[in-house]
This record gives sequence, structure tokens and C-alpha cells, in this order.
Amino acid sequence: MKYLIDFTALALLYAFVLFRKWKIKGRDILLVNTLMYIYLSFVLYFTLMPIITSIPFVLNHPYTPMNLVPFIDVSLGRGDFLRQIVLNIIMTMPFGFLFPLTQKRTAKFSRTVFFCFLMSLGIELLQPLINGFRSSDVTDLITNVIGGILGYGFYVVFRPITFWILDHLKMGKYHQS
Repeated sequence: MKYLIDFTALALLYAFVLFRKWKIKGRDILLVNTLMYIYLSFVLYFTLMPIITSIPFVLNHPYTPMNLVPFIDVSLGRGDFLRQIVLNIIMTMPFGFLFPLTQKRTAKFSRTVFFCFLMSLGIELLQPLINGFRSSDVTDLITNVIGGILGYGFYVVFRPITFWILDHLKMGKYHQS
């Protein structure tokens, strides 16, 4: 039920604000921005949700600062560190691919990595604030940025195909009239 509240808020934001704004700009922009929105909604689901129902309790638990020792779980052999590393990399690969497509001008590698870093840092800083059972780790930040870099690599490799598809969507808009 707690997740339903967050997803309802995200759906209403999309339906009444973002969809209308993006639809006016063309089917290509609507598609790319909608894919990015869906992707970011899933990132929120796996990293921060439930958010809205947690807000009244944010100050009811101590804030655990970020672990600043990179890959300490790996060096100490704690937990399922390999699975966590792989999942963190996979989680941000779509960001590295989609972010450049959402930009009016071609997004440079450095801009994509910077915004991937900011998204990941925001998640890592908010996790222990929203939920007292979650922790924050510099290893997650590093592996998320690696995922964004790999995603950008896929963007570069598939850019011709992606732009061909988006150009055909754009042309389809003009042929409908």
C-alpha cells in the first residue's frame, strides 16, 4: 500500500504535467523522456521507496553516515558483495544510455557521468534518511558511476540506430497531418 501511494503520485505527475509537455514537442521526445521517467521511477522503487509515507518519520531514527571506505565488503568478504556490485552497475546503465537522448544538444560524456554521479549521490545520501534500515556506501556510488559510463558506451555504439529510429518517429509526426 505504501508503494501504491508513491506510484500514484508518479503516475499523476506524468499524466497531468509531463505527458502534456513532452507530447507537444513530438513523438520522439515523448518516447525518450517517457522511457527515462519510467526508468527513474524504477530506480526510486528499488532504492528509496516508500517515500511519501516515510516523510513523517524521517527524524524518528538516527542518520547513519555513508561508509567512505571503497569496496570494504569485498576486502572483508562480507555479504553478497559481488551481486551488489553487479546490480549497481546494471541499475545505472540505462541512465548512461538514455540521458544523452534527453538532452537538446548532444550530451557529452563528462556531462552524462556528472549527472549519473549526482543522481547516485542523492540516492546514497537520502537512503538512510528516508529509511533507518538502509545504509549508504561509497562503493555503490562508484559502481553506479561505472554503470553510467558503460551505458554511455552503449549509447555511442548504438547512436546511429537510435537516431534513425527517433528520426522516423519525428517524421511520422509530420506525415500524420
